[in-house]
Amino acid sequence: MAEVAVIGAGALGLAAARRLVIGGAQVTVFERGPQAGGLAAGFRVGPSWLDRFYHHIFRTDRRLIELLGDLGLGDRLTWGRPPTASLRDGQIRRLDGPLEVLTYSPLSPPARVRLGLVVALIKAIPDPERLEGQTAAAWLRRWMRDEATEDVGKPLLVGKFGREGDKIGMPWFWARVHDRTTSLGYLRGGFQLFYDALADDVRRRGGRVELSCPITSIEQRGNRPYVETPNGGASFDQVLCSLPTRLFVRLASGLPDDYVARFSRAGDHYSAHCVILELDRQLQSAYWLNVTDPGYPFLALVEHTNWLPVGDYAGRHLVYLGNYLPPDDELFTLSDEAVLDRFLPHLARINPRFDRSWVRQAHVFAAPYAQPIVRVGYRESLAPHRTPLAGVWLANMGHVYPHDRGQNYSALLGESIADRVLAELGT
Repeated sequence: MAEVAVIGAGALGLAAARRLVIGGAQVTVFERGPQAGGLAAGFRVGPSWLDRFYHHIFRTDRRLIELLGDLGLGDRLTWGRPPTASLRDGQIRRLDGPLEVLTYSPLSPPARVRLGLVVALIKAIPDPERLEGQTAAAWLRRWMRDEATEDVGKPLLVGKFGREGDKIGMPWFWARVHDRTTSLGYLRGGFQLFYDALADDVRRRGGRVELSCPITSIEQRGNRPYVETPNGGASFDQVLCSLPTRLFVRLASGLPDDYVARFSRAGDHYSAHCVILELDRQLQSAYWLNVTDPGYPFLALVEHTNWLPVGDYAGRHLVYLGNYLPPDDELFTLSDEAVLDRFLPHLARINPRFDRSWVRQAHVFAAPYAQPIVRVGYRESLAPHRTPLAGVWLANMGHVYPHDRGQNYSALLGESIADRVLAELGT
């Protein structure tokens, strides 16, 4: 039986491992964290898991929905249309459907119509190939004109990518609009249940999932890949690495100099920073609030319990305050208390009644390599899945381009690469 190592137990790695073990391979998954799930891993709040970084899915996430059903979790998937809004001029304004667009008062009536038509146009474009080579900022300005671009398009790009906003490729923006549905899905109890079920399914089928087991090196010994960990090393017939490309380049020995030079800095990423507040009461009315007004230290406010019932979380009202930031941003150097001192006063701008005493508990999480910076030409910067090391494959979140990180596309990619590995092994 062929032996395959999978590095990383996020959606990509575990979906690949499951496909591999079903295909007849002997699989070992290595995960540096204490839990499966990667960026979607959770922690306990009351009887449920809560994701460390906010997640939901869309009706278009068909493969993920199928996997949830296969793993016996389909009945936990709940669907709804929780209010999505923007904070504009101090007011919370919904902008999550055709009627909301046509009544969005900050824009003139012609600009509202143009915005609605452009959204419909993006939805109608079947694939983004024709959009390659164009920035989202320029494309939106061409079709939406200045008013809607400045009020809606540009704040989203700058909020997500900061100073890189004007360089982001239009294919990414296409996917951002094209993949989304007004109907949102969430797994009651937290997406940690999905990752635990995936890992358990791999184990049940004869695979191994090694948690708290980071990889220290990948190399070739003889004609087989060799994976080293603090617990020892082993040789495999094939290795699938789902780590970011820059991490793979650091871990892998024997890569050609030109490969290292090309990909050691390829695929720049922002880091994720997220504050989660457990409040004793509701903060505001929207589920998802894009913060477009200036001066806020966070780009999104997600009040999770404006959709999911507070009873799932022992009566706590849960609020995410999220950012994507350069990895050297000062925020990552601050203590949790200093972060709260910076963030909490701004909540009174959203709800003047807010008081710090509402906060019963707070959590601060950060993760590197969380958001690929998808500039024009990004596709050409991606490392090939087949690496220069014989039997070693690379597939990571950056490779789901033009789609935006989602669990669904990571799982699809993991299964696709697993099929290639199985074909290579002749199983």
